[in-house]
Amino acid sequence: MNEMILAVVALVAGLAGGAVGMLLYRNAMDERTKKSASDEAERIVSKARAEAQRLDRESKNRAKDFETRAKKTAETDIQKQKEKLQKEEKALVDRESRIEKETQTKEQELQARLQEIGSRDEKVKIAEKKVADLEREALKQADEFKARLEQVSKLTQAEAKKEMVEALTADARTEAARRAQEIEQKAIEEADEKARRTVAVALARFASEFTAERTVTVINLPNEDMKGKIIGRNIRALEAACGVDLIVDETPEAVVISSFDPVRREVARKALEKLMEDGRVHPARIEEVIEKVKKDLFKTMKDDGEKAVFELGLHGLHPELIKVLGGLKYRHSLTQNLLQHSAEVGSLAGIMASELGEDVKRARRAGLLHDIGKGIEHTVEGSHAIVGADFAKKHGESDAVVHAIRAHHNEEKPNSVLAFIVQTANILSNSRPGARRGSIDAYVRRMEDLESIGNSFDGVIRTFAVQAGKEMRVLVEASRVTDEQAQMLSYDIARKIEREISHPGQVQVTVVREVRVVEHAR
Repeated sequence: MNEMILAVVALVAGLAGGAVGMLLYRNAMDERTKKSASDEAERIVSKARAEAQRLDRESKNRAKDFETRAKKTAETDIQKQKEKLQKEEKALVDRESRIEKETQTKEQELQARLQEIGSRDEKVKIAEKKVADLEREALKQADEFKARLEQVSKLTQAEAKKEMVEALTADARTEAARRAQEIEQKAIEEADEKARRTVAVALARFASEFTAERTVTVINLPNEDMKGKIIGRNIRALEAACGVDLIVDETPEAVVISSFDPVRREVARKALEKLMEDGRVHPARIEEVIEKVKKDLFKTMKDDGEKAVFELGLHGLHPELIKVLGGLKYRHSLTQNLLQHSAEVGSLAGIMASELGEDVKRARRAGLLHDIGKGIEHTVEGSHAIVGADFAKKHGESDAVVHAIRAHHNEEKPNSVLAFIVQTANILSNSRPGARRGSIDAYVRRMEDLESIGNSFDGVIRTFAVQAGKEMRVLVEASRVTDEQAQMLSYDIARKIEREISHPGQVQVTVVREVRVVEHAR
């Protein structure tokens, strides 16, 4: 029993000793760890201090370098500014010197001018004095002459002047009316028969049907589905390829083509018709169809030009002239087809040339080409007569034909019989009934303008514009307008119409002076 107690006591004592030893060991280990950590901390701090000292040195060195470079740069800039200021100062000095020299020169010139003016003033004063003396002498003589004249005529100066002016005016108007009537009668006798024969022969031998074909701007679609195919990228492709604008609005089954060039409109119209027939509408197909349409249209234009040349019996025209001439088929002037008009003018010019003994083929050639500038004028600046004449000269036409083209609208004064023939044929073609159809507004406005011109003269009771504005009948008061004054009145009205109104052909002015005596039997 005691042994067991001793064993337990010994075991407890051993455990207590082990625990004490373990505690002492851990304390020793902790001390060692703390010392190691302290040493490491001291090493890190020492390293950090060294790094901080190195960075401080580098910063100071960099600051010194930057300061040195900044000083150098500033010195360089200051030197440049000094040099620039020196140059500007030198330029100012030079300019001041130059201005001073110019000022001295101007002052010298001004002094010389002033001296010259002073000399002239003296001469002018002397001349003015002489003129004043002469004026006083002339006035004195005029007063004496007036006094003697009034004593002889027993009239004052104003009364004599009035009577003289009235007498001279009446005599001048009477003489002018008589001479004008004689000249007009003589001109009518000499020119009427020849002019009537020439025009009658030309009109009798040329009778061309006239069909005014309007420019097509609206395309009728088979259905509304076709609009859906056109809208979008297809319409942009078509506009870009043809050079036109397509307007697709709320109008059912219709597309409007808008372009200043009728040839482009025709290409777009035919291309749209082919696309509607085919039904396939996409950019590649549009370009293919347009190229084919252009090729066919240009061939047709060439054929039409050759046909017009062949019908007039001409040859030797340049292919470019023929192509542009064929393009006139798609252009109109006041609904008159220009290709038909050109052929008509060529035929009329040839007929008149044969009657007057001129070169018939050259007259036909000039008449056919007189409006060719209208086929190219939108790409070149200038009137169609000038543009057409230059184009014809460029492609080998003779000087006589070129002059006739340029002079048919008086851009150049006509100086040959051929030029007058082409001008006359153009007027005949434009003025014949049915050739051109103006708008109703322009027609009414022109009739009103004609009547207002007639009513603006003294002594006119009423003016009537008849025969579609080709004739004016002016009724005058017999008590205020004599027969001679009626002759002058018709002349004055005709000249005023020429100045103020643009009109095709001629306007006949007829002044009607009627005396009516009425008495009643009771």
